[in-house]
Amino acid sequence: MIIREYVQKWIDSDPVRYNSLHADMISARAGMTLEQYVWRTVRVSILVGILFGILGFFFGAILSFQVSLGKGGIYNVLNVQFPVLFDIIAPTVYIQTFMIIISFCIGSYIGYLVMLKLPAMEKGNRAVKINLTLHNAVAYIYAMRKGGAQLMTIFRSVSDRANIYGEIALEFRQIVRDVDFFGYDVVTAIKHLTETTPSEKLKNFLEDLLSVIESGGDMSDFLSMRVRLYQEEARFEQKQFLNILSLVAESYVTLFVAGPLFLIIIMVVMGMVGGSAVLQLALVTYAVMPIGSFIFILLIDVISIKGEKTERYVKQKWLHTYEEVPVVKKINEEELFAQLKKYDQVRNLIHFLKHPLESFVSNVNHTLYVTVPVAIIYVVFILMNVPRYTNLETYINVVDDHIIIALLIVMIPYAIFYEIWSRKVLGMQELMPDFLERMAGINQVGLTVAQAIGILVNTSLGLLSYEVRRIKRDMDWGANFTEALVRFEQRVSTPSIARTVTLITKASEMSGQIGEVLSIASSDAKMSEVLKRERLSEMFIYTAIVYLSFLVFIFVVGVLVSQFLPVLANISTEGIPTSGVMAGIGSVPTITFGRILYHACLVQALFSGLIAGQMGESSIAAGVKHACVLLIIALVAFNFVIV
Repeated sequence: MIIREYVQKWIDSDPVRYNSLHADMISARAGMTLEQYVWRTVRVSILVGILFGILGFFFGAILSFQVSLGKGGIYNVLNVQFPVLFDIIAPTVYIQTFMIIISFCIGSYIGYLVMLKLPAMEKGNRAVKINLTLHNAVAYIYAMRKGGAQLMTIFRSVSDRANIYGEIALEFRQIVRDVDFFGYDVVTAIKHLTETTPSEKLKNFLEDLLSVIESGGDMSDFLSMRVRLYQEEARFEQKQFLNILSLVAESYVTLFVAGPLFLIIIMVVMGMVGGSAVLQLALVTYAVMPIGSFIFILLIDVISIKGEKTERYVKQKWLHTYEEVPVVKKINEEELFAQLKKYDQVRNLIHFLKHPLESFVSNVNHTLYVTVPVAIIYVVFILMNVPRYTNLETYINVVDDHIIIALLIVMIPYAIFYEIWSRKVLGMQELMPDFLERMAGINQVGLTVAQAIGILVNTSLGLLSYEVRRIKRDMDWGANFTEALVRFEQRVSTPSIARTVTLITKASEMSGQIGEVLSIASSDAKMSEVLKRERLSEMFIYTAIVYLSFLVFIFVVGVLVSQFLPVLANISTEGIPTSGVMAGIGSVPTITFGRILYHACLVQALFSGLIAGQMGESSIAAGVKHACVLLIIALVAFNFVIV
């Protein structure tokens, strides 16, 4: 209770800052009160201060060690007379105490500032996610409104589809909450959302929607125009994103391809003069390069325009066709259900044995169930049969190639099946605009969407033709159009197709004539494909740069290993003084440098490939094939070319 009072006084001392923090927390949907968050901020800042204090202790120990050796310190030019206490207690205590206090204060202040900025960062992140799916949600709202649904019914429907529309569905839940629990009317609830939403784009849309409602205008025309406007704005947002991604790509090539290469050259030369550079080279290879690349992967993931994984929830229905008819439960039915379950398991097993690769294509992660055990068995077999070398460096040089082979055993099947799945799904997505346009044309002449499917079965739609026939077959076997389309979505399972299916199914439920809705869905799918192709073409040059920079990297390292290190290894140490700058020549074995340089190429190959895929195709999984190619290049180069 006392702590709460102190926290409240702290908040009251700076109302402007904390009012802004409170607004950011509401927009970020933090789910806690301002007092709770400030108290958490205090605890986190103290913890960060303690961590900085520990670092300050070690830094102070290093600094005091340098002072005690006479290699550091500030000269007492003015001959200031210090108290006798400074002579009794060692200067190390003063330096370490000072560093601990300063580090604790700096760490606490940094932690405090970061915690205050976190809600604003989360607010901006949510705004980006809302803007990305706003045109899809507005198209869905338009489809329902075109069918005659009331505004509150539309908001409830969107809010129930967070798995499809993401953050914007969570925003519309605020309207549903205000109406259901706080007694607001729909107009007041919309106004309240305009005050708290983090997206300026959604705010403008809701304000314009309010003006249409209050003026009695045609909401369908307004939504139709706004959908097309947002689709055009998506191209501009894509160009802005590509500019940022280009900057990130250039920064990665400069910092973690060219930068480590310069450091490696300098450290190899320094290592031949003195052995201290070996540890620094190892730190760059095994710590700086992986950690830095991982940070870039996270950075690209944060700023990327990517589709989230969607899933459709299955509803179980208990059928009561005739409630007045009594239902008699038979006994001993458990055995029949057990037999049916066993039959399903056997049928699935037989299907897997007949089509083993189909499971890997539909879910590429299934390859790991096979390849990871094989890779582990391979590594164990190698470790059991490798000769017991007395020299650790020789042992590592023998084993590391087989570890890379084991890694390739896991990665190559994953990359192959992912590429098969990607080409199949991307091919379907490219054909979706044509499919929707044809459906719209058939629907506009008076036929239903179910009849349109029957006509499209006889047309050529490439990869999509087989799925259209399956949709028609489901309908022939008794499923309605919505159920058949939902099954198609589950088979393909991509965000863009999930949104398209949701839009079409809801529109078809509201009205039989959905030609205009299908046209908008076709335009949206076409826009998505155009943006995807623009990204691939823009990022292709940076993928090529990653490959070229890696080839330069491995060429320079190869020259060092094959030309520079052997020459230095053969230098005679006779006549070289035992102390001085040149005393370390010959003290470090060249095999150590060769091993570290080889591992640097392997690390560079792995992370450069993953980042190339993430930049070009917005997926780390797409970068596995690039990583495999670069790893094979490094493996072949160091075992068959560089000798």
